[in-house]
Amino acid sequence: MFQVPDLFPLSAEIFILVMACVVMVVDLYFADKQHKITYWLTQLTLFLAIFITAYTLDEKGSILFSGMYISDYMSSVLKIGIYIATMLSLLYARDYIAERNFLKGEYYMLALFAVLGMMVMVSAHSLLTIYLGLELLSLPLYAMVAMERDNAKASEAAMKYFVMGAIASGFLLYGMSLLYGATGSISIEVLNQTLLNTGSNNMMVNFGVVFIISGFAFKLGAVPFHMWLPDVYQGSPTPVTLFIGSAPKIAAFGMIIRLLTDGLAGLSEQWQPMLMVLALLSLAIGNVVAIAQTNIKRMLAYSTIGHVGFFLLGIIAGTQAGYAASMFYILVYALMTLAGFGMIVFLSRKGFESETIADFKGLAKRSPWAALMMLFTLMSLAGVPPFIGFWPKLEVILQAIRSGYITLAITAIIFSLIAAYYYLRIAKVMYFDEPATDEAIVASSDVRLLVAVNGLAMLALGIIPGWILDFCIKSFS
Repeated sequence: MFQVPDLFPLSAEIFILVMACVVMVVDLYFADKQHKITYWLTQLTLFLAIFITAYTLDEKGSILFSGMYISDYMSSVLKIGIYIATMLSLLYARDYIAERNFLKGEYYMLALFAVLGMMVMVSAHSLLTIYLGLELLSLPLYAMVAMERDNAKASEAAMKYFVMGAIASGFLLYGMSLLYGATGSISIEVLNQTLLNTGSNNMMVNFGVVFIISGFAFKLGAVPFHMWLPDVYQGSPTPVTLFIGSAPKIAAFGMIIRLLTDGLAGLSEQWQPMLMVLALLSLAIGNVVAIAQTNIKRMLAYSTIGHVGFFLLGIIAGTQAGYAASMFYILVYALMTLAGFGMIVFLSRKGFESETIADFKGLAKRSPWAALMMLFTLMSLAGVPPFIGFWPKLEVILQAIRSGYITLAITAIIFSLIAAYYYLRIAKVMYFDEPATDEAIVASSDVRLLVAVNGLAMLALGIIPGWILDFCIKSFS
């Protein structure tokens, strides 16, 4: 007799899917010029999803739907992080996209579908659901980048993002197909057990791991698969860049944990050296090339590449504490990205994009409070104590040292010092250069409030960083 599956663990995913469709229909029949109903309905959806996810949280962890889906503490924490990052990015985006006349209800619908893809990624427990989640995330992002139709740079960025994303997906899918061919299963659990029993002498398995790591590197923007990231960050409308740089990075961490540490734990001797090379190259090229940038979005893109190198240190450590440190790093990085790109949105206006470092000249004289919030963000990105960005860097470096990767840890510290230069250069421009214009900064009250809260969070969370780290440690205990 057919048995109806228990859909309770999927409550949040079902809710987001239904509401994405509702948002699309509501916008068709009740749309106003500012799309206020659509916007607030989207924000309410994400807000309620936080409570649904917390209510359905399964601390013990359970594998459901024939091994396709996993409900555990880590997935719930990552999902809540994704909701919060998306809510903040949409708040930053609303006025910006309205002023530039590409505010469409589809923007919010696409954001919800992207969130759904991220949720599937962090709860995936088979090769099939990992790939489905990844594509459900990627396709809306391509459309969001291209939504400003009159912007040639955005169209170019969308095309580059689509082509490179397709290549990355192809790499990942081919690697998965090789693993399936070698093991006869797409289940993460079965995959792990089979590889532990058979070892790593299978050439097909080794090639599969190489393709999967390459696919991950493309999606993360790790060197040498980083070439798309600066162009996409610079060409995309700033609120879209803000979104791409925050919530999807959290989902990427979940995907890496599910596939590498849950499914390919027995092959750690194969993937750890590859991640080491990616980390070293990302730290070096990301932080050195960022120094030469004059466009701040492009500079933050290369900064992202450098941060990917740091993020990988915890994964390379290969311990539960190392994975928790990487999770801590990616959650904090998402918050810092929101603050950094949020300030660019705050300073921009119709007809003027505050995209170059020169646009920040004399900001302290024009708006001392905004300059202070940007300074807090820069100090956090540079990893200066007591700001929140210092603690995840310290954690991943400590975990790398404890696992014996002392040279890698020292290299990371050196490039962290190099990175401080290009962050401090912006601080110098804000506080010591004369402003290029005396024009007042125009922004809505909610964006001003968010910029203040986001900036102050850099300091406040740095003083009490333990509670975020506790969530991460509990996810792997």
